[in-house]
Amino acid sequence: MNDAHHRTRCRVIYADTDAGGVVYHATYLRYCEIGRSELMRGIGLVYQHIEEQGIILPVTECRLRFKAPARYDDMITVDTHVGSLTGFTCRFNYRIEREQADQPKPTLLVKGFTVHAAITKAGRLIRIPESIYTPLHRLCQATDNSSQTGT
Repeated sequence: MNDAHHRTRCRVIYADTDAGGVVYHATYLRYCEIGRSELMRGIGLVYQHIEEQGIILPVTECRLRFKAPARYDDMITVDTHVGSLTGFTCRFNYRIEREQADQPKPTLLVKGFTVHAAITKAGRLIRIPESIYTPLHRLCQATDNSSQTGT
């Protein structure tokens, strides 16, 4: 994995599962948020500090494609990277995989994305401030470069 991607590991807790014993579908959006928050924290963008500047980055679009279920006590990894960036929005892409000791490679559970717009606390759309845009842009470029080199 390269610097453009951030990998977050977490274990599925019982409260994340439904009556069928598998992770409830909406819980995967929470896993995406964990991955996104840790990616941003890793480049010095802490949501709390962003909100202290009067900026909110709500989800304006999301899509998840379910491939296999996760169950209680599974160890999962959320691979997050910046997929695209405009002056007003940012898209994060995700791959959620289950790690298994008896398997040579992880099992893909979910892949998807979320799109976030920059708004004021009053709900007005604004340009992403340079202090947020620049580090995200660096990650976006690094992702583009790694795609071109095949990594």
